[in-house]
This record gives sequence, structure tokens and C-alpha cells, in this order.
Amino acid sequence: MVDQVRSFNAILGTLSARQRDRLITAMAEVERLLAASAVQITACDPRHPEARRAVQAYVTELAQRFDGGFDPALSISAADEEISPPAGLFLVATLHGDPVGCGALKFHPGGPAEIKRMWVAPGVRGLGLGRRLLAELEAHAAARGVRTLRLETNRALAEAISLYRSAGYREVAAFNDEPYAHHWFEKTLAV
Repeated sequence: MVDQVRSFNAILGTLSARQRDRLITAMAEVERLLAASAVQITACDPRHPEARRAVQAYVTELAQRFDGGFDPALSISAADEEISPPAGLFLVATLHGDPVGCGALKFHPGGPAEIKRMWVAPGVRGLGLGRRLLAELEAHAAARGVRTLRLETNRALAEAISLYRSAGYREVAAFNDEPYAHHWFEKTLAV
């Protein structure tokens, strides 16, 4: 190991300061891309410990980011039975066994399905995980014959709003009375 460090330092020593900075930046990007490739997304029982940890992280973050906090008991329900088959679906994204993202579907026979509990851990944002989760949820919904997906979100979640818009969701009039929502979105799926 000591020889490897010396060899690496010898290589770095031949580079200019600008080149070293570029190499370090490139190495950090390689590390992020490797992490992105290691993320696994799987359907999970919302009562599973990984799912519980993901939802708790989601609730904690919203409580910190929303004006006035966040109390899931005051929000529109996404109870375990509503996001478990056959009524719904819960996805968990893990990196090296730790939950780093989640998303859920609530199916409504004959009507639009809802996306709930979309969350990506701050440490893995920018890796495309939110887009991957969203695409997985859309694929599961389409496989169930869902034609329309809906979701609502809070104005404090600018990155989520940007994701939804770039993924083809259009802003629509409020379709529910979610007390924490400022934006309502809808997307028609190709089934």
C-alpha cells in the first residue's frame, strides 16, 4: 500500500496544479458514477426496516424544509396497506445496503394512480436516482394499465418540481386537498 501511495504521488507530482485539479475532479465524478451504478431499486413491503428507514428520512427532511414543518398525520394518507400490493407499490433504492431513496404508488381502480413518498437522500442527489425511481414507478403503473399518474408537491422542493416537469408532468389544478401541496402534476402514460 505504501508503494502504491508513493507511485500515485509520483504521478501527481508530474502534473501541473491545473491538471491535478482536473484529475481530482474526474476521480470524484468516477466515484459518483460508480455509486450510481451500485444503487439497487426493488419493490419492498413498506413495513420492512429499510422501507421504514427511508420513510423516516423522508418525513424528517420534509419537517426541516417545509415552512411550519411536516406532520404525516395531517397529510393525505399513504398508509402501508395503500402502498402494498394489490392496492399499491413501494420501491426502495439502496446503496451498499442502506436506503437512499423511495417512492410509492397508490392505485385507484378506474382512475389515475398517485405517486407518493418520493425521496432521494441528499448525499446521492445528482446521480439521476430520482429520475430512475420515477421511471420505475411509471413502468409499474403502465404494467398495471394505469393511463394517468398524479402527484402533488410542496414549493420548497424545487428540485422535485424541476424533475417532474422535465419528465413530462404538467401542472394541473388541485385535484385533492393536501395541506402541504402548492403544485399538482399529472402525466399521461403510454400503455
